Amino acid sequence: MSLKYKRVLLKISGEALKGQDIYDQEKVQDVARQIITLVREGLQIGVVVGGGNIWRGNLSSNLGMDRINGDYMGMMATIMNGLALEATIKSLGYEKVRVYSALEIKTVTTPYNYREARDKLNNGYILIFTGGTGFSYFTTDTGASIRAIEIKADALLMAKNGVKGVYDDDPRTNPKANFLKTLTHREVAEKKLRVMDLTSATLSADAKLKIEVFDMNGENNIIKMAHGDLDSTTIQ
Repeated sequence: MSLKYKRVLLKISGEALKGQDIYDQEKVQDVARQIITLVREGLQIGVVVGGGNIWRGNLSSNLGMDRINGDYMGMMATIMNGLALEATIKSLGYEKVRVYSALEIKTVTTPYNYREARDKLNNGYILIFTGGTGFSYFTTDTGASIRAIEIKADALLMAKNGVKGVYDDDPRTNPKANFLKTLTHREVAEKKLRVMDLTSATLSADAKLKIEVFDMNGENNIIKMAHGDLDSTTIQ
């Protein structure tokens, strides 16, 4: 099977790694295994992981914390997830992996530099981008769009949990919701489809970044997506 793209940015949620505890070992290992398989096939992969398994924004208001501090805690949660994924990839025998962070933590992460990141991808490294944008009031969706643009990814692969792509309504509550196979960036904005936040959608449109929205649940779905063998919604 041939790969659909040469270089991608894979965006997964923190919840995709979660079980009864913060992490489900089998889920983390499955994601890591699929990424390693694709890199060994020749795909260049950058990864952005959310932090929702550790920290949700509503927790900051529940604790009486202001939005800015809450956002920075969310960024730190993404760093923890990035380190967990890095450790798992290495435990499976692939050593060429690096965690970049928009928030500098010298002992465990590397300060982000897009030129270096491009070189590392060309040399077979798996790159994990953490710390969001490094600024409050931006989501990991926005961070994923920015990193995808900066590394010159052929596509941003947005993994969902249990939903095969974009619908005109929530398929979990509306069984008559229609699956949308293709969309333009303009349609995403005009129809206010809940694919990503508005900032992320605007940046992706401006950069003409291709986006594939797919369900990561299922055996080897990340691999199937990379080969173009999985139902998904394409936005371009």
